[in-house]
Amino acid sequence: MAAYEINFDGIVGPTHHYGGLSYGNVASMRNKKSVSHPKQAALQGLAKMKFMADLGLRQAVLPPHERPHVPTLRRLGYRGNDAAIIEKVAKDDPWLLSAVSNASAMWAANAATVSPSADTADGRVHLTPANLVTQFHRSIEAETTTAILRGIFADEKHFIVHDPLPASSALADEGAANHTRLCKQYGDAGVELFTYGGGPTTFPARQAQRASEMIARMHGLSSGRARFVQQNPAAIDAGAFHNDVVAVGNRNVLFVHEKAWVEPIWNDLPDVKTIRVSDADVPLADAIASYLFNSQLVTLPSGEDALIAPIECRENSRVATFLARGDFKHVHFVDVRQSMRNGGGPACLRLRVVLTDAELAATHPGVIFTDALFASLQQWIEKHYRDELSPDDLADPKLLAEGRAALDELTGILRLGSVYDFQR
Repeated sequence: MAAYEINFDGIVGPTHHYGGLSYGNVASMRNKKSVSHPKQAALQGLAKMKFMADLGLRQAVLPPHERPHVPTLRRLGYRGNDAAIIEKVAKDDPWLLSAVSNASAMWAANAATVSPSADTADGRVHLTPANLVTQFHRSIEAETTTAILRGIFADEKHFIVHDPLPASSALADEGAANHTRLCKQYGDAGVELFTYGGGPTTFPARQAQRASEMIARMHGLSSGRARFVQQNPAAIDAGAFHNDVVAVGNRNVLFVHEKAWVEPIWNDLPDVKTIRVSDADVPLADAIASYLFNSQLVTLPSGEDALIAPIECRENSRVATFLARGDFKHVHFVDVRQSMRNGGGPACLRLRVVLTDAELAATHPGVIFTDALFASLQQWIEKHYRDELSPDDLADPKLLAEGRAALDELTGILRLGSVYDFQR
């Protein structure tokens, strides 16, 4: 059956800033308290979407979340009108204000784990939103992500959007950033690789083995359709907080650093072409600094593979030398520097969803990327986003009002209805 991979990219939110909140994310920690450029960040992400669409690939969008998230502050005991709460938190706990203002939902690879209908027992597309419990600023995303996904994939004949796993460290789930699907063609049944952490000595693992196993069970994957592999502690300690920083797969191609997993599982994947990168050619430090493996590995309409890499790969001599070997016939470089400075490359910005023609027709059409939507989003960003934002600017109550006005208009553009707390 014909099927397609659709990249659902997260739109960068108006409060994009460098809070340095993500322990284990080297770029995030390094750029803490730097001045960010939200408008530039959103336009860079939008330009990447347009570039992908112009290559003939199918593209869609996921909206940002409401930030700062006042309902979380109210749950934590703050009272008064919204502006007074923001002022109080800015004085009491700047870290908390940064956390509830973080635009981290832009990294849609962490939004959910997705199993296509070809793999599942009931023949439906299964999506499980990630609980993201290891980082407070991300743990508050799950409820809104679930509402958005249920708005987009509402037809229960074709889709099931599960509840996130219970919020427990034993069930810590970081979504598709630790999940890779391999298959011959998108419409064929495939093998889904679930990567879990364990054993690092410097930075904590973020994906629990039990969480991966439960998601596979919920999605109705048979034992032959799900493989569970442990991420190499050395990779986590080097800053590969998610597996998609050291490995990426697409159809029957696996692009992987030799230190990605504890066991060399590529030796046990028949019919898979493995492009394995040695630590001698590209040390882990260079792979993580350049986000080489956080490139998007895609199949062009011609059937040829292409690598969509951050421009940092072109600027790193070891990585550039490796890419010049010609393992990929097509290599394109995109500028997502604003995201990269917070620890997210091209692949972090997208959630891959494989859909058949019937499933695509049942998907909410308002989020499907077109030239008209591109023009509307470009105008929307230019209208609503600030050019610069520092952590101190988060205390400005006007930022909350600006963000809500922007999101209210965006849900109209995308025809999504009321998905945010302030709209209800």
